[in-house]
Amino acid sequence: MSRAVIIGTGSCLPERVLTNADLAKMVDTSDEWITTRTGIKTRHIAQAGEETSKLASEAARRALDMAGVTPAEVDMIVVGTISCEKAMPSCACLVQKELEASNAFAFDINAACSGFLYGLDLADKYIHNNPDMKILVIGAENLSSRTNWQDRNTCVLFGDGAGACLVTGNDQGRGILASQLYADGRLWELLHMDSAPSLNPDLRTQESDGPFIKMVGKDVFRYAVRAMADAITTVLKKEGLVIADISLIVPHQANIRILKNLADYLSVPLEKIYINVHKYGNTSAATVPIAMDEANREGRLQQGDLLLICTFGGGFTWGAALIRW
Repeated sequence: MSRAVIIGTGSCLPERVLTNADLAKMVDTSDEWITTRTGIKTRHIAQAGEETSKLASEAARRALDMAGVTPAEVDMIVVGTISCEKAMPSCACLVQKELEASNAFAFDINAACSGFLYGLDLADKYIHNNPDMKILVIGAENLSSRTNWQDRNTCVLFGDGAGACLVTGNDQGRGILASQLYADGRLWELLHMDSAPSLNPDLRTQESDGPFIKMVGKDVFRYAVRAMADAITTVLKKEGLVIADISLIVPHQANIRILKNLADYLSVPLEKIYINVHKYGNTSAATVPIAMDEANREGRLQQGDLLLICTFGGGFTWGAALIRW
């Protein structure tokens, strides 16, 4: 059976860097307060001309370049995002236009921070039936446009960016070995963002202070660690493996406390978990593909290595995938 193997990775971050010192001039906070609670030191913020689709397109170009594949050879584009600059068309269609990938069909997935993983799992299913397909799976966000910059509890957390993977079929034992996705809509109020229509008085169903990210941080933290750890355990059991078999874990980069607690929960050294949240903050669906691209380009992923990725996001949505690189 053919599995979806990653043959190219790419990422793109906006040029502007917003430091904790910059934020301290905007809201009642400090570098010490932010670093202690989140581990975040800087985040990248999109400017004009760096819309979600533009970041996604550049990340995709870099993945294609690594793989030596042209846009015309791409069969499908799927983008995980909650922050496209357009409600319609999809971000994926804008990427298709930007790349001139005229042979690809394209659509978005809204699974918040799990969007990239949901897309990767779906791409794997397509490739089971058509192993010759070449599929771009992208996570891209412009969360700065959805952030309340007067709320110090959330504005310190988020950044903008995009990451992409190009996948195709492989029957030599490499690729996605196992995956597991979850959702629990009963908990949506703990992490959510109103859409633009809710600002229309004729359509509004509840009071809203804007289409900004709202979060009950303590509850999200409590659910996230356990959910990602359980998802990892599930995919390992599917393949008869244990955590010691894994070369690298790339989790959603929400904050350093979640990552440290995940390491403790799994009984693994923190060095086995890839961490870049200090540089980019939480870029939602983009965190995992950005981290995968960095790890790949740093040489931390070698052919045959076992990689675990896991995510947790609004919805709630979460999951994990086991990949032989």
